[in-house]
Amino acid sequence: MRLSVLDQSVAIAGRPHEQSIRNTVALARHCETLGYERFWVSEHHNHPTIVGTAPEIIMAAIAATTQRIRIGSAGIMLPHYSAFKVAEVFRVLDALAPGRIDMGLGRAPGSDGLTAYALNPLANERPEHFPSDIRDLMAWVHDEPLVQGHPFAKVKAYPSGPTAPEIWILGSSDYGAQVAALFGLPYCYAWFFSDGKGGERAIDLYKRTYRPSARHPTPHCGLCVWALAAPTMEQAQHHLTSRVLSRINRDRGILGPLAAPEDAAKLLASADQERIAKIRRDTFVGTGPEVMARIVELKERVGVDEMAVVTWTYDEAVRRQSYTELAKAF
Repeated sequence: MRLSVLDQSVAIAGRPHEQSIRNTVALARHCETLGYERFWVSEHHNHPTIVGTAPEIIMAAIAATTQRIRIGSAGIMLPHYSAFKVAEVFRVLDALAPGRIDMGLGRAPGSDGLTAYALNPLANERPEHFPSDIRDLMAWVHDEPLVQGHPFAKVKAYPSGPTAPEIWILGSSDYGAQVAALFGLPYCYAWFFSDGKGGERAIDLYKRTYRPSARHPTPHCGLCVWALAAPTMEQAQHHLTSRVLSRINRDRGILGPLAAPEDAAKLLASADQERIAKIRRDTFVGTGPEVMARIVELKERVGVDEMAVVTWTYDEAVRRQSYTELAKAF
């Protein structure tokens, strides 16, 4: 099993947003020393909780300060952009970190409808072009011919080089699984988005309908889960309180920075206690060995090749410690 990291540059109450971006870059270096396989960064827009709006820029900063770990987008929300421009950006990233770049692609807006239109006036129709954009991206990234009769057949994505980004399809529904299977690409399911609802079905669909490709003759898939590890279960549950409040507020349509655990506990006193208990029960939280056991069990039950972990904490030192505890257990 390969173990990787997803980071979302979460806003923290009382701290400037730029600190969240710098923490992401520093966390990548920390996770590289711990031996994690990949470090992926997400794309969200107009989101008061998640301030990582430009994963390609964060990836470049990480590439400049790391040596081994693979660096990826999780993902680039393709309907916002020209497929050709995305190909160029990732060719540049591959030049900065040859053979270490993952191009994770998604179809979801990563935002609300109004923001999607602000990003691309054709937001309503672009998702329909997702499969053809993937097809064109694959050709441009690997310096291969576009389909016959393509209007941009003479256009090439530079810089060229001996290596190329590894393309992944990301998703939290059957659709992404079907696209990944169609093109013979690796697929990662965002288990933490939906608490796993539909995850096993999507992975099964991906495997059953997979069409082998030259670069990936067999299906390759992963899951991303939310997890928090600490020296004791009591400590882990304490720091999880910030995330619990965020989930409760999200259910109410309230988005904002992550609160301190002590402040979150006060605000949760009048909330739905059964809902809080369910969140705590369903979350992968505890000591390193306890959390890792749940990660491995899920990996084996669903039948995937890789697992990735995303963690939110108010205290950055606690978040680093969580990844350290998981690495030790792994």
